[in-house]
Parts: sequence; structure tokens; C-alpha cells
Amino acid sequence: MQLIDTHAHVNFNAYKNDGEEVLRRCLETEMFVVNVGSQFSTSQRAVEYAHKFENGIFAAVGIHPVHLKKGKFTHVDPEELTEEEIPTTGEQFDQQKYLELARDEKVVAIGEIGLDYHHFEEGDDEEFLKNLQKETLIKFIKLANEVGKPVMLHCWDGYDDLLEILTIHKVNKTGIVHSFIGSYKTANKFIELGYKIGLNGIITYGESYDRLIREIALENIVIETDCPYLTPRPMEKGTRNEPLFVKNVAQKIADIKGISLEQVAETTSQNARLSFGI
Repeated sequence: MQLIDTHAHVNFNAYKNDGEEVLRRCLETEMFVVNVGSQFSTSQRAVEYAHKFENGIFAAVGIHPVHLKKGKFTHVDPEELTEEEIPTTGEQFDQQKYLELARDEKVVAIGEIGLDYHHFEEGDDEEFLKNLQKETLIKFIKLANEVGKPVMLHCWDGYDDLLEILTIHKVNKTGIVHSFIGSYKTANKFIELGYKIGLNGIITYGESYDRLIREIALENIVIETDCPYLTPRPMEKGTRNEPLFVKNVAQKIADIKGISLEQVAETTSQNARLSFGI
């Protein structure tokens, strides 16, 4: 049974002491992992990690929308157990630097990119930042089309704007709407545009997403951890998330749909392979 974690951050500092070991454990179970960049430094690190292994570890490169503003934001986990202050870099899109990274054979997607209207802080010029996020997203879409790769999309509190952008600025190889937390009706709008829906540990925190899981065909779902964040149940609260825990996400989908874990693994892995061309 193969599982693919379509969105991990083993390239983040949470794994600075044991990142390679974490990934090696995945490969020992024939699991594939896509490490996703959130700025140039972590994008570069994702590519470096991918090259440490012959196969099974891949990279995505991009700028998370929160990193377009220099400063900080407070990350509160969905169960409001912990708060973490995360510094943001104020990075500007550099076409040439990202083009060189994006052309790497181990890069399977451009991302994470997108819109984040949730993490604005008091005093932010929200209209300016929203426009900056939209403009940067469009630049990355053009980059994705230039290198012929799909996109890995982040979106929080901006699904309507994201749908509008994707309708006007079409991505040739579409991609994944990661960490989806919208309604099944919104999910179906992305599916109609050709996107897969990325589900992670959030769906294990209660029954809030059970209808979403029931309503979306398995052929339109990929699974992810977004580790080190969003540790799925029944893992103990506060445990650092790892790609191997994506099995808990798959199990939740199996339970809600009334199908086997093996079927979820097989179909979501096939969806990921088709999306990424791996």
C-alpha cells in the first residue's frame, strides 16, 4: 500500500536535526513525499532534500502569501491549543531565481502560492496586501505555465478571489488546492476547473468536514500532512506532525466513505501521480 504526502514541510526548521531521517523512514514504507517551499530559502532546501534521494522525495517551489509582507503573524492551531509567532520575510518575486529553481527535474509543482486574508495584523494595509498577493499569484501562474508544471495553492478566507483568478488566468496543468477548509460546493467549483482537493489532519478534528468528504468523489482528492503543523488524530496533541501520519488522514476518509484504507491509498496516490507527473 503506497501513500503520497502531497504537501509536507520537512524542509522547515522543525526538522533541522533529523529531516533526512524522517524522509528515509517514509521511503522505507514506499511512501512518497512532496516538500513544499514557502519562500526562496525553503524552496531551495526542498530541492536540495529531493536530490539527496534517488526517488520518492520531490519539491515544490514558491512564496507563501504571508511572506510577501515583512513582519510577523501569529499562527494559532485549529484547536487553539498553541500559538506560534512566525516572522515573515517581505520577499519579492524574482522571476529569474524562481525560474532556475522551477526547471529542476525534482520540482513537481509551483507552490505554495495563493491568497491568505486570514493572517493580517492590526495596522496592515489590507487592500494593498491583497492586491500584492493577487499580482504575485498571477506571476507564479505564468511561471508554472512557462515550465509546464502544476500549482500548489494555499488559500485562507479568499476562495472567491482565487476562483476568479484561476478562471481568468488559466493554469495549463492545474494542480492542487491544498489544506482545503471550504464547503463541498466551493470544492466542486475548483474541481470543475480541473483541480484536486488536498485534505489533511484538520478533517480528523471532529465532524465538521464529514459532509465535504462524503460529497467529493475520491478521484478528486489527494492527501497531505502540512507537517510539522496540523497533526492528525488520534496522535497525541502537541506531537510534531510527520509525513507518515498521512495514514491517519487516509483512514478518516475511508471511515467516512465506508471504503477500505487500501482503496483510499491507491486512488489518492494515483491522483497525486497524475497531478505531479511522477
